[in-house]
Amino acid sequence: MNIYISNLSYGVDDADLNTLFAEYGEVTSAKVIMDRETGRSRGFGFVEIADEAMGQKAIDELNGAEYDGKVITVNVAKPREDRSNGGGRGGYNRGGGSRGGYNSNRRY
Repeated sequence: MNIYISNLSYGVDDADLNTLFAEYGEVTSAKVIMDRETGRSRGFGFVEIADEAMGQKAIDELNGAEYDGKVITVNVAKPREDRSNGGGRGGYNRGGGSRGGYNSNRRY
């Protein structure tokens, strides 16, 4: 079971997540997501637990718990959205539409 953990303290690392979830079963991976540019934690991570029932128990018991001074949110991880389509270009219209050239609305 893949588990998403948010609102992590910036001091929490992969080993901390592994230790936190180890009492709920075999942790196959534990990863705090780091910012590419700063190298600092982004405040969330993922843990995979081999046994689904124990993963659900971890979610039930740790969601809303305080860890390293912050109240964490723990949920089943949702599949990552595919971002390869290049969508979402921003909130303003860059094109000029079909108005034609300079002063094209002038009547002659």
